[in-house]
Amino acid sequence: MNILPLNKYSYSFPDPFYACDEGVLAYGGDLSTTRLITAYTKGIFPWYNKTDPILWWSPNPRLILDLDEFKLSKSLRKTISKNIFEIKFDTNFEQVMIECSKINREGQKGTWILPEIIEAYVKLHEMKFAHSFEAYYNGELVGGGYGINIGNIFCGESMFSKKNDASKVALYYLVQRLKEKGFTLIDCQIPTLHLESLGAKKIPRNVFLNLVAKSKENPKDF
Repeated sequence: MNILPLNKYSYSFPDPFYACDEGVLAYGGDLSTTRLITAYTKGIFPWYNKTDPILWWSPNPRLILDLDEFKLSKSLRKTISKNIFEIKFDTNFEQVMIECSKINREGQKGTWILPEIIEAYVKLHEMKFAHSFEAYYNGELVGGGYGINIGNIFCGESMFSKKNDASKVALYYLVQRLKEKGFTLIDCQIPTLHLESLGAKKIPRNVFLNLVAKSKENPKDF
C-alpha cells in the first residue's frame, strides 16, 4: 500500500488493514482533536520527527498488554510494598508529557513529543480523552506516563522514570485502575523488550483492529 496524503478538509484515513507491516499509512493533515480521536478509533496514531511531516501509523504486529497478564516481579512487588511512591492520576498531565519528551531513548535522536504534540494532547486531556498516571517521591514527580482512552482500551503513548521503578509502580497502579473500571487492555503500539518483560505481547494487526472496533461498543470511563 502506498503512503497517502491526508486531505486537510476531511478526517478520513486509509484503511489500516492494508498498511505495510512497518505501519506508516498516511502523512499530513493536522493534530486537531477530531482528527486524533478519529485516528485512535481506527487503531492509528501519529509518530514523527521534527523534520518530518505528520506521519500516521498502524504497525503489524501490534504490542498489547492484557490487564490480567501484567507481570509483577518479586523485586517490583517489594518496591510496591514499601509504599515509597505516591500515585496520582490526571493531576499534572502536561508536565508528564514534558518529562516524557526529555527522556533519552536507545536508537532515537531527539523526541517525537514536540511542542505541537503536547499542545494537541493537552486539549484531548481537557476533553477527558487523554489521561496521565503519575508517581511522586517526596512531593516530586519522578515517573509515570500518559495515554488515550478509546472504548475499553487505554492507548499508552509514553512513560518516563527519574527514579528506579517509579514508572513501573505507576504502571502497576494504572493496570489496577483500568481493571476496576472495566477496561480490557493497554495498547503499547511498538514492541519493546521492556514492555514485553512486563507481560506485553505481540498480536497481528488485524486482530488488534478488530479489538478496537469491538471496544467502541463497550466504552468505559477512566
